Amino acid sequence: MALRVGIVGLPNSGKTTLFNALTRAGAQVTAYSEVTQKPNLGMAVIADDRLGRLAEIVGSKKVTPAAIRVVDVPGRAEIPGELRQSDALLAVLDGFSEDADPAADLETLRLELIVADREHVDRRLERVRKEAKSGDRAKRQEVETTERLLAHLDDGKPLSEWSGELPSELEPLTTKPLIPVENGPGGIDCAFEMELAELTPEEAAEFRSGPSALDDVVFRLKEALGLVTFFTVGDTEARSWTLQTGRTALDAAESIHSDIARGFIRCEVIRWDDLLECGSHAEAARRGLQRLEGKTYVVEDGDVLNIRFNV
Repeated sequence: MALRVGIVGLPNSGKTTLFNALTRAGAQVTAYSEVTQKPNLGMAVIADDRLGRLAEIVGSKKVTPAAIRVVDVPGRAEIPGELRQSDALLAVLDGFSEDADPAADLETLRLELIVADREHVDRRLERVRKEAKSGDRAKRQEVETTERLLAHLDDGKPLSEWSGELPSELEPLTTKPLIPVENGPGGIDCAFEMELAELTPEEAAEFRSGPSALDDVVFRLKEALGLVTFFTVGDTEARSWTLQTGRTALDAAESIHSDIARGFIRCEVIRWDDLLECGSHAEAARRGLQRLEGKTYVVEDGDVLNIRFNV
């Protein structure tokens, strides 16, 4: 399942514009309204030039880059909606208005996320107090923990600064990585990037003076989430995948398909640059650059995996 990133920001900061630039989804960009709207959902591609080079050397018919699922919830942070299921948050900051103050806006957003978590914890506390009336010891303990969490948030502290373990039922916003994106001359021109997103990569490159600013945003997301990229490369398809640092070959198999994980036998591993140099899996194996690994092998960035399985 693709990782999920939520976009937050104050009204008219350019959230949906950034969403369209990242996903090419073409969502309607409108002024802020109090009317609740459905969230915008799309996929942001994680650019990696290694994938195209691997596909070319092997002769893959199809190239599929890894992607991150992006959700843009219209309105302010106190209407989190789909955001609680996100793995990270992009904070869009107004950097183009005459009186713009991105640093102050970021602090306001942080406060709004704390307030949203405070309301979330308060609702949870009301529920567990009712459940604790049955005399369940675990529920009574959860009441005590939740009361302390509420006091922590009332002090203006995010749950990322909570030293203990959080109840598994909570879906806090303030424990998620928050990546600031300034929309303006000091950061990214989201409107310009949205226009370029409608062009082919080759056409868009002609209008840029350097690398894509969006690639930098995605890279920062990848760093914040602690992701590595691995590849599956064959005649039919070359594909990149993301996996959190420290995860195993079995986790990689699960991210591809649950049946592959269930029937996992072994994993053939080649470094991406070794495969490029050798020109084929067979030649890499002949030179001793392909090795067999088991379920517990920790996948490294740049690994090319061929997972053998039997269901």
